Amino acid sequence: MARFDNRYSKFVAFAKVALPLGSLAILATLFLFARGREVDLSIPYADVDIETLAREQRVEGPAFATVTQDGAELEISADLVRPDLSAEDVVNSTTIRGALRLPGNGSVMLKADDGVIDGSGQVAELSGHVEIETSTGYTITSERIATMLDISKIESPGTVDAIGPAGDLTAGSMVISQDAETEAYLLVFKDGVKLVYQP
Repeated sequence: MARFDNRYSKFVAFAKVALPLGSLAILATLFLFARGREVDLSIPYADVDIETLAREQRVEGPAFATVTQDGAELEISADLVRPDLSAEDVVNSTTIRGALRLPGNGSVMLKADDGVIDGSGQVAELSGHVEIETSTGYTITSERIATMLDISKIESPGTVDAIGPAGDLTAGSMVISQDAETEAYLLVFKDGVKLVYQP
């Protein structure tokens, strides 16, 4: 057995034995008395109907933007779009919003419940409760309108109700388009226009 002449040597010899034994005791205590934690290994996922997604093709929240031939900016967005399986380049949309920004700071804002966008025909047909707001102060409602995608033209083939600077009016049809001669953008009410003038 080794002999130690001073206190320091005795301490070092004791520490060589005591420290490893102490660390083993601490590790044993950690393993024996540690409380097990429940670990949630499940992967978070969205609450969606998987079968519906697999059966239906759809896009949520799409947006479409283009510049017409006359230089206006057209933007259309929807909450949901589904392809029309009976026709190519046609999609059915719900909750439509649109904006036609005309050259010269004029604008036309659109809202509708439903819509059909025909890419090959370059037209978007909006239906349900359709509302049009112009930068000139008119608010127009109709059951159906058609918006061209390649030129600045919005047309309602059916009855429209409007509130504007001149008063309240109804008409059999309405069209917003660019005049070919003056190149000005005109809002024209046609077919039995009735105006209630408010001075």
